[in-house]
Amino acid sequence: MKKESWRQPYSLIIVAMAVNAALYAAGSYLTAYIPSPWGIGQFRPAVVVPAFFSVIFGPWAGGVGAALGTLIVDSAKHGGIYPGSLLAAVPGNFIGFFVFGYLLRKKFNWARFITVTNVALILANVIVAFLYVFTYKLLYMQSSAFTQMSAEALIVLSLGLTVFWFVTMLPFVLLIVPALVAVTAKAFPSIVPEEVRINGMKRLPKRLLGASMIVPGIAMIAIGLTVTFASLSSYLPTNLAASYFPAATLTLIQILLYAGGATLTALGSIFIVKKSTH
Repeated sequence: MKKESWRQPYSLIIVAMAVNAALYAAGSYLTAYIPSPWGIGQFRPAVVVPAFFSVIFGPWAGGVGAALGTLIVDSAKHGGIYPGSLLAAVPGNFIGFFVFGYLLRKKFNWARFITVTNVALILANVIVAFLYVFTYKLLYMQSSAFTQMSAEALIVLSLGLTVFWFVTMLPFVLLIVPALVAVTAKAFPSIVPEEVRINGMKRLPKRLLGASMIVPGIAMIAIGLTVTFASLSSYLPTNLAASYFPAATLTLIQILLYAGGATLTALGSIFIVKKSTH
């Protein structure tokens, strides 16, 4: 007779959804007024909250809590239910963190966690960026700044937002969530799935962790060099909407790319060197 798999009570998952949403909203509000270089989209390290809940409580707690949390903080920031959040941030957060929790609930180890983190963050941010630019700003709002931009310009803007969110979220999730999982597995073992509990006390594979930071770090530096020295630096403000790519914005983009790339590459190198010296 096949042994029944361990399950958390539905009541616990519902409570986890609510706590996830509240903490995610509160954490996101702390950085709600730190925008991307394009003036839309925010710096949001609080994604560690739904990532943690996805690992411990599974896809529904992670996905629903993330969707509700982002709607709460966006609506609080704008003084009412924010259509942009409903059309872009809510579906992107739900899908991204549902996939995050689903892939890890099927099988958990730290190598898989690192891979799934990259996949889920890319997926969530692509969805949010493209839905926000094309569905909310272009179709719903019919903003003149966006209707005057070419399809190519809108795609560049969406990809820029995706890159900004991904590289500013990745280090926080990879470095903070494992520590939170380990503490929870030790303090409250009864609510933590067995595979997570067992792996929670193990160290992350440092080479994979380092590589997962070095690769996007080098990519960011390469893109920064392209913006600075190649034709892209003159192409953006002259061929795309000037309000989104003026000189000041280009400077901020380059700072973001170089600083983010250097930080990720340095962190990744540190982990690899530490692994090699042991």
